[in-house]
Amino acid sequence: MLQDERLEAIFQYLQVNERIDIETICELNHVSKDTARRDLILLEEAKRVIRIRGGAKRAQLHNEVYNFDERAEMALAAKNEIGKLAASLIREGDHLILDASTTVLALTKYLSSQNHHIVTNSMDVANELLGKENIRINLLGGTVSKNHRAIYGSRAIKDIQDYKVNKCFIGTCGISETGLSTSIEEEGLLNREMVRSSDTVIVLVDSTKFNKTFFQKVCGLEDIDIVITEKEVPENMLEILERHNIQVISVIDELKK
Repeated sequence: MLQDERLEAIFQYLQVNERIDIETICELNHVSKDTARRDLILLEEAKRVIRIRGGAKRAQLHNEVYNFDERAEMALAAKNEIGKLAASLIREGDHLILDASTTVLALTKYLSSQNHHIVTNSMDVANELLGKENIRINLLGGTVSKNHRAIYGSRAIKDIQDYKVNKCFIGTCGISETGLSTSIEEEGLLNREMVRSSDTVIVLVDSTKFNKTFFQKVCGLEDIDIVITEKEVPENMLEILERHNIQVISVIDELKK
């Protein structure tokens, strides 16, 4: 097994389990204890795990920050699958909030229903909606972030507080037992108000986002109603989501029906 494959196997194990010991790594990757220790050193240097006595545990805090163009290229196929499934949950005449995530942008491409009032802080979402019939677009005021092609700030927060909608569709950098979180503080503060302004909160999340926690908390799991993803949810996260009575919809399960 190549080194990259070994490192990924350890990381994927920790996506489901809190900790891993040296013996388990040796069995998992068929390597010696010395090789297992060297692999953990590399993972720790990459900030993917935290080494502890006898093994490693999952790194809870992540701090990656990507601009819009970078995010748009990540997990593109998964985002389109999630977006298409999410669009099927929208009913004629729904009032909606759509955030500035690239997964929510994918949703707008598949939106076929009409007579919507849609509130957004995303210039790209608003632009995509311009080509749709019978949709009223409310673009939040505030400060434009060139890196993220979105509008943030105190004005945007004040504006969103004046709305009440049927459904809110938001993306996230990470979803864990502590809730939703993001690496962008302004986004976290605004998305928190989006959640508060919605009757139903629907989170669009590709499978790379589970068991990750970032700097700025958006909301707790108790504030979420539905999670849509493309693959099976890690077992530990599925148990946590079910405990909070969150409906989980996956593309892979829908294809089996």
